[in-house]
Amino acid sequence: MTSHRFRVSVQPQYLPEQSDAAQGVYAYAYTVTVVNEGNQPAQLIARRWLITDGAGHREEVRGLGVVGKQPLLKPGEGFEYSSWTRLATPHGRMEGTFFCMSEDAHWFEAPIAAFELGQAHALH
Repeated sequence: MTSHRFRVSVQPQYLPEQSDAAQGVYAYAYTVTVVNEGNQPAQLIARRWLITDGAGHREEVRGLGVVGKQPLLKPGEGFEYSSWTRLATPHGRMEGTFFCMSEDAHWFEAPIAAFELGQAHALH
């Protein structure tokens, strides 16, 4: 039996140097790691992100590949990339889906679990 599975993890980070609270701009970087946990090569073809700010405003972003690439991953291989987004509020969340195709031409989705975008509080 063929298994198609990409595991996705995300590490967000607040970007204070790109943010301006007075202007209502809060910037966040996020690093995404995708690992092929299936038993055959598969390619990340497209993405869909849902970005929700603290006021409940939701934006949907769709596109081919990630950072201009459509990585083909062999079993056990991973791919990592970084990107960023801006919110109008200090906190929000993102979630999404990667649309993928296996070497034997079977479509499958790799869910991206919701993660929080927020400023880390300094320890005193």
